[in-house]
Amino acid sequence: MADVTVTFPDGAQRSFPAGTTGADIAKGISPSLLKRTVAMQLDGVLVDLADPITKDSKINFVPRTDPAALELIRHDAAHVMAEAVQSLWPGTQVTIGPVIENGFFYDFAKAEPFHPEDIERIEKKMHEIIAKNAPFTKEEWTREQAKAYFKAKGEAFKIELVDAIPADQTLKIYKQGEWLDLCRGPHMTSTGQIGKAFKLMKFAGAYWRGDSNNPMLQRIYGTAWTTEAELAQYLKQIEEAEKRDHRKLGREMDLFHFQEEAPGAVFWHPKGWSLFQTLINYMRRRQQQAGYVEVNSPDMMERSFWEVSGHWQNYGENMFTTTLPDERVFCCKPMNCPGHVQIFKHGLKSYKELPIKIAEFGKVHRYEPSGALHGMMRVRHFTQDDAHIFITEDMLEAECMKINDLMLSIYADFGFDEIVVKLSTRPEKRVGSDELWDRAEAVMGKVLEKIAAEGKGKIKTSINPGEGAFYGPKFEYVLKDAIGRDWQCGTTQVDFNLPGRLGAFYIDDHSNKITPVMIHRAMFGSLERFTGILIENFAGHFPLWLAPQQATVCTIVSDADDYAHEVVAKLKAAGLRVGSDLRNEKINYKVREHSLAKIPVLLVVGKREAEERKVSIRRLGSEKQTVMGLDEAIAALTDEAVPPDVRRG
Repeated sequence: MADVTVTFPDGAQRSFPAGTTGADIAKGISPSLLKRTVAMQLDGVLVDLADPITKDSKINFVPRTDPAALELIRHDAAHVMAEAVQSLWPGTQVTIGPVIENGFFYDFAKAEPFHPEDIERIEKKMHEIIAKNAPFTKEEWTREQAKAYFKAKGEAFKIELVDAIPADQTLKIYKQGEWLDLCRGPHMTSTGQIGKAFKLMKFAGAYWRGDSNNPMLQRIYGTAWTTEAELAQYLKQIEEAEKRDHRKLGREMDLFHFQEEAPGAVFWHPKGWSLFQTLINYMRRRQQQAGYVEVNSPDMMERSFWEVSGHWQNYGENMFTTTLPDERVFCCKPMNCPGHVQIFKHGLKSYKELPIKIAEFGKVHRYEPSGALHGMMRVRHFTQDDAHIFITEDMLEAECMKINDLMLSIYADFGFDEIVVKLSTRPEKRVGSDELWDRAEAVMGKVLEKIAAEGKGKIKTSINPGEGAFYGPKFEYVLKDAIGRDWQCGTTQVDFNLPGRLGAFYIDDHSNKITPVMIHRAMFGSLERFTGILIENFAGHFPLWLAPQQATVCTIVSDADDYAHEVVAKLKAAGLRVGSDLRNEKINYKVREHSLAKIPVLLVVGKREAEERKVSIRRLGSEKQTVMGLDEAIAALTDEAVPPDVRRG
């Protein structure tokens, strides 16, 4: 058998007989290398260490501590969980068990429901299986062999999965001791490599293959990490996230609610709407300073319009529609861009007018499956701080940098200083010539280098190959919140397609009609979602300029009621958002209640304060009280409540 040449990470090359496994090579280098290696990469593809090498390849041995091994740890933990469940409840059918963000799950068909106490039983059995350190081994079976095996085991779902595997793909079976499952792989070398850093999180229901017409299965979610310290850190983050849940805080702060009659839509309460409008007013000021003009486009337009734009063909299943008595079909807009192109087209435009920056706080409507809805983080009706910039191609670099600088400045005003900017490049399905994509990606790659250089280490950058929009490359801005979670918010998308489809043009310096390049730009993204992110990031403890209600005036005795009314009136006249609490309740009761509602400042007034025209100030989260003259207190609070962009002038 001919030899194959293996190239190591340091560039060294060695020849081995074809069919030599990665384990053979690792063992030949040193037993310790074999011991710490759990998988390998051949030409960048993660595979089993026991796989034979049949052609010249670049090899990289993957130790358990390598970030690339984390997905394997989670994948293997899912298999061990499935074995544990079938060991504890014989007759349970195993369906699918993929790796997901931060963990894994497996779906089971089980006659009786799982109970909360079963979590501990399954975890205990998993530890026993892992302690046996059984090797993972791979076998290739024929379809007939696999179907006969699973039929004998009563595994009807597995038979369906076997039938779904394309005929040209190899059918793989992975064994761990006596237990086995149908799986694409790869896996680590043994169950013992999983370690102890895992935990089962919860049970849930799930339809087979996500189809409500199929049987309901029982899903078990788990998490797994490289070390127990990482697991502990993750569990602490989960605990903190539960405390910060915007749905919980939204109730406590009386900001908004949801109800079944309007799934995926927010019912804003006065305080929540105040917060929402504060965000819009802030963004409106920033956009006006940056040369944007604000517009408003129709919420509903005829289906034919969306067919011309291409949205009906590519996004139709996510659009809300209605048919009128005359049989004309109208669509609630899922995006603002086609409407903005119509506004650009109204009247002849010259190259001298470019760039033209059109912005809208547009309400859009997108159908999301009910199971995907999650408070304000995933809704069906939301407001975008949307804008479209019409430019010549040679303006692209400068405009992308202007958007970047504005976006980073905005995020800094809200306390987000750990940002990752990702450049997503051409997808497999796309429009436009390769030459056009080459030019666009070259410009945006150059911009990405500038962003990294100017960020001086605080702004990270990366590339997402193949993740661009079908019409052009894009930047995604990912923010890290107070407890370390990532949120993708702003986007800058280059579009060479839509303006041409909708007949937009400008007149160049030779009187030619030229199709403009259009940049889609959103900075908050969804205002509802960004509001939810802010609530969780600040845990409801907003800085004064953002707080829905900035202060509450509380009385100690009824003799101070008249003075309290005067204090409220003066605070409102100074532009502060303020309420009052004159109830016949003890002051400690009032303080506790308003603290739960996350009111930043309480101004307590009694008989003495009324006589001396002073207020006693209590800050949220502090037992300390500061007594100040009324005018001095108003001046201090008014100054503190100035938004950061206004303060900069």
